[in-house]
Amino acid sequence: MDALLTALADPVRWRLVGLLAERPRPVGVLAQLAEARQPQTTKHLQTLERAGIVTSHRNGQRRIYALRPGPLRELAAALSGLADSVEEDEGPRATFERYETARLAERLAAEESGWADGRSFRFHRSTAEGPASVWRHLTETSLLARWWTPDDLRVSELVFEARPGGRIVQEYRDAEDADGSDQVVGRAEGAVEEVRPGELLAYRLSPVLPDGSVAFTAHVELRLRPTDTGGTDLDAYWRITDSTVDSADFIAGIEIGFGQSLDKLVAALADEAPPTDPNSRTRSRT
Repeated sequence: MDALLTALADPVRWRLVGLLAERPRPVGVLAQLAEARQPQTTKHLQTLERAGIVTSHRNGQRRIYALRPGPLRELAAALSGLADSVEEDEGPRATFERYETARLAERLAAEESGWADGRSFRFHRSTAEGPASVWRHLTETSLLARWWTPDDLRVSELVFEARPGGRIVQEYRDAEDADGSDQVVGRAEGAVEEVRPGELLAYRLSPVLPDGSVAFTAHVELRLRPTDTGGTDLDAYWRITDSTVDSADFIAGIEIGFGQSLDKLVAALADEAPPTDPNSRTRSRT
């Protein structure tokens, strides 16, 4: 594919491909139609032939070139596949466009400090795992690190002291920045405010701007309720205070970003759950 793309990248060669798409032609005629010198045209055609795009044969004193459709169809299929991936209804590109729309709207609204104070967000997720397991994933740093970022980020530093007054530090990088050589995407600091194991976790968390100041403060409550089937209903409530003009980009991403984080939490809980044994009920009755 690389050789194919390189061969087609030259405008003269692309013109020759267009001419050969009409019908096979000799070198001399192709040079005239492409308004190029014949030695240069020959070199271009040889490049196209090495890439498998054209084929040639000698007919008397002339060499005739013809286009091979197969490589072009393969390229067209590859490009079509890329376009289809971009246009997925719920794919990363769609998420990016949703964020961009929200970001532009929030920037227009962020005219002065306090512009977003009182703004609230609510999230709900249900999981088949019980409150004890969910609580561990909310409070143990090794488990928090598995889910507490949006899809395209990863936790690079995490402190979470699950006690009233406990310190919170969350730093995150691009998910594909494996060695940490790229810049830090974001950092937030805060403190735990209330802890009722298996029932309620409340904390405040503030994203930190590049100059070290606070963008805004999020007051978060996570409430757990056991379900009749042994699972857990998790409700998350966000309330914004101390919003600055520079907080617009952060606030625009809360709904998408924390929603993705909670989806990762549900997936992490499901991965940790032991497999269901279809014979367990039979054995328990014997």
